Amino acid sequence: MSDEPVDLDALDPTERIKYDSNYLRGTIIEGLADEATGSIVEADTKVLKHHGSYQQDDRDLRTERARQKLEPAYQFMIRLRMPGGVCQPAQWRALDDIADRYANGTLRVTTRQTFQYHGVIKRELKATMQAINATLLDTIAACGDVNRNVNCGANPHLSSAHHEIWEWSRRISDHLLPNTRAYHEIWLDGEKVAGTPDQEPLYGERYLPRKFKIAVAIPPMNDVDVYANDLGFIAIVGDDGALQGFNVTVGGGMGSTHGEPATYPRLADIMGFCTPEQVLEVAWQVVAVQRDWGDRVDRKHARLKYTIDDHGVAAFRDEVERRAGFRLEEARPFLFDSNADRYGWIEGDDGHWHLTLFVENGRIGDTESRQLKRALRDIAEFHTGEFRLTANQNVIIANVAPDARESINTRLREHGIEPEADLSAIRRSAMACVAMPTCALAMAESERYLPSLIDKIEAIMATNGLRDDAIVVRMTGCPNGCARPFLGEIGFVGKAPGKYNLYLGAGFQGQRLNKLYRENIGEAQILAELEPLIAEYARERESGEPFGDYVIRAGHIQAVTNGLDFHA
Repeated sequence: MSDEPVDLDALDPTERIKYDSNYLRGTIIEGLADEATGSIVEADTKVLKHHGSYQQDDRDLRTERARQKLEPAYQFMIRLRMPGGVCQPAQWRALDDIADRYANGTLRVTTRQTFQYHGVIKRELKATMQAINATLLDTIAACGDVNRNVNCGANPHLSSAHHEIWEWSRRISDHLLPNTRAYHEIWLDGEKVAGTPDQEPLYGERYLPRKFKIAVAIPPMNDVDVYANDLGFIAIVGDDGALQGFNVTVGGGMGSTHGEPATYPRLADIMGFCTPEQVLEVAWQVVAVQRDWGDRVDRKHARLKYTIDDHGVAAFRDEVERRAGFRLEEARPFLFDSNADRYGWIEGDDGHWHLTLFVENGRIGDTESRQLKRALRDIAEFHTGEFRLTANQNVIIANVAPDARESINTRLREHGIEPEADLSAIRRSAMACVAMPTCALAMAESERYLPSLIDKIEAIMATNGLRDDAIVVRMTGCPNGCARPFLGEIGFVGKAPGKYNLYLGAGFQGQRLNKLYRENIGEAQILAELEPLIAEYARERESGEPFGDYVIRAGHIQAVTNGLDFHA
């Protein structure tokens, strides 16, 4: 970090807010004590993100509350830090209780392999944070301009090295945590230590220019969509099952802005190979270079993907190596075959079993016919393994002893859930962001709408004999990219209420972006566009050819692997 003085007035206003926050304290304590409003002041909402929470309001109620001259129905989303998505049964039970006591009664699995709560009101925000901390989990750095929850390949059956690889993801997360004591002071009533100033040796007083995401992938599965992350580590496991190290990727990111071609999604580049012993230093220095080189004037140009395009991969690698004090090796060969989850029961190489359950759009709740939340809570009472959340918003009941499988099957069926449900492949491959009614950025529905749209696309697939053929579908309510829509073979991005941009042509392994096919269309036109394409695909595809590959080969859309070509 440079010691030269900085003209904060020349930078994005968020830079001054972070600098003035006194290492993420702001006036959050005073805001929580203000009983005259359900909100906190604007500057503190930006600081609060670094503590794992967003201020939101119920957009379904905005018009009526305004009519009654009431302030919006303010509430808070709280996101946990849970490296690699691993959760112990006792933690699951406690988190389930928190959902009922403080939130809206559901648990939401995010695309970053963690939980978030919705509907927490301000007067219960601190109590919720304390309850989460009592589970030995926390929310620090789950949002904000810092490294966020570290993703890691979720299926433990894939490799005997899986636990070791997951352990590295946990160590990366801990290594890059903010150092400030603000979190403990504000939420846990930690003692303020007089005369000892905070220090942030990695983040400094202004933290990063923008959010930062890391994923660890375990071939042959790319279930974390490693190329969509600022920094990625692709595990290289030898024929003997030993972890050799990691290929390092840099510069991925999904967000863009409608009508602004200077913003675009980007897939990460492979920068080199590092040994396990070098992982923490590589992660630190990649973050540090982005801290120093990233754009702090234009937040829409502040992600690492733009830093890489501005400076080039070679220059970025040279700077990381110079700071680390060692050279990266050349990348080693690997192969991905899918970015989806493997559903149903799968036996691991140690004889234990793992059950991946489909969770539609990540929402764990109960309905009259299907009580998923209750079933998982009941299983957590006797399960001796752990639960794992996937980056595709599903849940794995992991490390199940052979003699416990039937107990789990029975408990699920008692609550209306078939362990190996006969769902269509396209439904199992679909994913949506939260969007309405809580996300302030949403321009259109997503989580609440995608299931009904999938019903209709599912019918088209079945008519053409494709019920068991997977097509990766992603939907978001805006172009911010939370559900990785630009990696969908079919991608929908909200443009206005009931209107979406339709994208086609991403790679089935997460190795290629999609491209705009039709703009600002509603459901009738969406189905009118997809029906002949799907019928043509059924007739003319080659053996084993994914839909995204077909629409490119047939000339319907242009292949895009470089973010700079996304709008071309």
